[in-house]
Amino acid sequence: MPIQARIQQTFIDSAQTKLAIADVLAEPIAAGARALFDCLMQEGKVLACGNGASAADAQHFCAALINRFERERPGLPAIALTSDTATLTSIANSQAYAQVFARQVSALGSPGDLLLAISTRGHSANVLEAVHAAHDKEMRVIALTGRDGGALAELLADADVLICVPSESMARIQEVHTLTINCLCDSIDYLLLGA
Repeated sequence: MPIQARIQQTFIDSAQTKLAIADVLAEPIAAGARALFDCLMQEGKVLACGNGASAADAQHFCAALINRFERERPGLPAIALTSDTATLTSIANSQAYAQVFARQVSALGSPGDLLLAISTRGHSANVLEAVHAAHDKEMRVIALTGRDGGALAELLADADVLICVPSESMARIQEVHTLTINCLCDSIDYLLLGA
């Protein structure tokens, strides 16, 4: 297969995955957007975490809240727990890597805040610990995951939101996570500013 055909097939596979699960994910994404909007309107803040590509997703989401998505609006309070290398390495060195997000949630989170926990497989120990810390602080959680949701899905409380991409392909899950983040940002802007 020529490389161009392989690239075209990747585009097709990505588009087909997104179209096939649009109906499945529309309601949980809407529920996540409403939870975020409620948190922000009650003067709460959003904390976001994940590893690897999910860390980049957490930063992408927080940047869109703090600065803007597609329309001008006041900045919204969000902290990517993946960005401060001094804090991350300090916690990993003196505590354990599994605590790098939980310690930050414990220090920065408040009741009424919200944690966006991103894990493609749903088994990242440091993301799971962050969820425990968020619950201890009376924070709601939005879990953005894939496959069957893994251990992350099992940790969620009734008030939390599970957005789980039903795919086995890590690439497709990550692509849908990016689209989901864009949908969350667009929905927040819509709820704040209207159409």
